[in-house]
Amino acid sequence: MSDPRPEPRADARAVLEAPDVHRALTRIAHEILERTKGGDGVVLLGIPTRGATLARRLGDRIEQFEGVKIPVGSVDVTMYRDDLRLRPARPLGRTELPPDGVDGKIVVLVDDVLYSGRTVRAALDALNDLGRPTAVQLATLVDRGHRELPIRADYVGKNLPTAKSEKVRVYLQETDGRDAVLLMKGLPAKEESR
Repeated sequence: MSDPRPEPRADARAVLEAPDVHRALTRIAHEILERTKGGDGVVLLGIPTRGATLARRLGDRIEQFEGVKIPVGSVDVTMYRDDLRLRPARPLGRTELPPDGVDGKIVVLVDDVLYSGRTVRAALDALNDLGRPTAVQLATLVDRGHRELPIRADYVGKNLPTAKSEKVRVYLQETDGRDAVLLMKGLPAKEESR
């Protein structure tokens, strides 16, 4: 397991449990297939850490439904973030492109939570350095609102209206030992920087 989340606090409220996460990803996989007419020319790129895990799960579901293996990779956005000087140093993630790259492909960026839109903007900047896709779409497990940039997800597992003081934490089996999405009141200052 890499980058596990801390244990949830007592005030955490589950908004999605494992079966809900499973259903949301199944729905997103079907929507991707429908919108891309069977997934031809699609590449799934997850934003580490949990977005990369979700991209692999989506790829597995699409293969299960259509019998088509969709290329899956990841795109690290660390060096493209606009808050590098404001936050503590963080380790670089891995960018892994499928062997055929992204040129001329429909790239579906996958992330766990869509909030301000700044991480997605960083992913778009990173993608620009990696190639020239035909189109870029966005899939997210949770859209919590509060956008600071004009970015909208094409595929959403759950729209979750939140207060700015609330935090959304996604837990996935591969990294955290379970599947869940929790909503918490504001975090203590030392957890805030995660």
